Amino acid sequence: MTASLLAHGGPRKPPLRLFQRVEPYLYTAPSLVLIVALILVPLALGVSYAFQDVQLLDPLSGGYVGLDHFRDMAGDKAFRGALANTLWWTAASVVLQFLLGLVLALLLDKPFRGRGLVQALVFLPWAVPSFLVGLNWAWLFNPVVGPIPGWLTALGLMSAPTNILSDPALAMWGPIAANVWGGIPFFAITLLAALQSIPRDLYDAAAIDGASALQRFWSITVPFLAPTVVTTVLLRTIWIANFADLIVVMTNGGPADHTQILSSYIFTVAFKQLDFGYASAVALVLLALLSLYTLSILMLRRLVLKDHR
Repeated sequence: MTASLLAHGGPRKPPLRLFQRVEPYLYTAPSLVLIVALILVPLALGVSYAFQDVQLLDPLSGGYVGLDHFRDMAGDKAFRGALANTLWWTAASVVLQFLLGLVLALLLDKPFRGRGLVQALVFLPWAVPSFLVGLNWAWLFNPVVGPIPGWLTALGLMSAPTNILSDPALAMWGPIAANVWGGIPFFAITLLAALQSIPRDLYDAAAIDGASALQRFWSITVPFLAPTVVTTVLLRTIWIANFADLIVVMTNGGPADHTQILSSYIFTVAFKQLDFGYASAVALVLLALLSLYTLSILMLRRLVLKDHR
């Protein structure tokens, strides 16, 4: 009987069934290992550093300090200034990128001769590395070799050609202008794809019914674009709030921290002051703020969709 079971493979069925159950997870195992190693483990270490005194120049550091870093933030003027600058930097960049990207997408949605070439040129800034974008725009704002101060002076917006990046009242507009220039293609690409998915029959039917161009835009274009707009604005807001490249390259947070945002402040504290504990605490605050923003947008989107059903 034992020989018969072995001949028919009886005892081998339970291991085979177990392998069949585990097999799908084996295919995803490499990606899961990478996610754990490159994202979850560094995230856990960063969160743990927020409650420790981790200073590379202090060999006696490394002890548990609890909530001391978060208490220090309450009296940290640099942190409060970076938080306010982050709100201004993010809001101005996202709003300008979205509005200009929407206008550009509406223009590119219309058929015209050479549209393919124009689309390629419009999307080119998205392919330029942010480091080069920062260097180029810093050169453009330089009053000695850059044209922008001279143009602003000719238009009467400035009394004399000066470096905008060294003016505390105007310095933030330099990185914002560079960020807008580099981020417009993102909205233009996504919104153009959404526009081209709208059935043209709807516009024709609305035109036959006597709807004006503005009425067609509000009654057809806006509802179809709404899901894409919510997703793109959400993603872009998170990216820009975490985006310190242009700030570091163009102003390094100056003058006098007037362009310092939370992400660049984290970079300064961690890699210049070598205080990884306090930097991790600031990063944890930024993570919490972005998480609250994401949850609020998703809840608002769910409420809006529920009202329209």
